[in-house]
Parts: sequence; C-alpha cells; structure tokens
Amino acid sequence: MKHPAIAATLVLTMLTSAHAETVGCVTTAWKFWGANHKVCVEAFADPKVPGVTCHVSQARTGGVKGSLGLAEDPSQFSLACRQTGPITLPAKLPDNETVFSEDTSILFKETRVVRLWDAPHRTLVYLGISRKLIEGAPANSISTVPVMPWR
Repeated sequence: MKHPAIAATLVLTMLTSAHAETVGCVTTAWKFWGANHKVCVEAFADPKVPGVTCHVSQARTGGVKGSLGLAEDPSQFSLACRQTGPITLPAKLPDNETVFSEDTSILFKETRVVRLWDAPHRTLVYLGISRKLIEGAPANSISTVPVMPWR
C-alpha cells in the first residue's frame, strides 16, 4: 500500500471497533429474484465504555446484486445510543474515537460511528456518518448519553 499511515489507521479501526449483532430485519420491498429490500437493526456495545449500547438501523439493498454482495446500500440510517448499565469511563478516554464501522458497498461506502467526549457536560456523543470515501459525508446522525449514576 502506498500510504502506510492509512493502512495502520484502517487496521487500528478494525481492532478497536465494536462488532454488531443483528437484532432483526423488516422487508420493505419484495424482490422476485434474490433477497428482498429491507431495513435491519444492529446492536453494538461501546468497546471502551461499559454500560453503553447503540442501535443502528440501515437500509439493505436486495435483488440479485444485493444477494451477491455487489449492491451499494443507500446512505440512509438511524442511530440511538443509551445507558444500559453502570458507565465506567476509562482513565484516558480519547476526545474522538471510532467505535463501529461497517462497509455498505464493495469499495466506496461505509457507515461509521465515532464517539466524542463532551467533557463540560459529561456527555458521550455518538456521531454516525455514512460516507463515500471520495465525496465526503452525505448523511449523519447523533445520539447522546449523559454520564450519570446507574440506579
């Protein structure tokens, strides 16, 4: 690879990103050949902040191309993160860190969730972006989790 720094960043992102579990999918359009178009919900826990779970819903393209993994999914998604247990912040929490990443096409598109730390308000901010690597970030969403005692 021509840019070792980019390769290192990609490897680090893959190692530190959470792995999502599929909660379920709902068909939005029936396809005669191949998989149906659908919206799927996935859940992932923040890998460095115990007590936070996020849910991402994303459109999945069906048909023959979708069944073969060749379709480009739309840049449409929604993000919700909540406190699901006691939150324990690590001693050194980065101000900006990728916590989830998933490809939404073979080469050019991904959905990424980045955790930001809003220290003055003691709030974790989760920013979801769907981006084409060439054209920037056409879609985004945020969800916030205030760090409070768990009862």
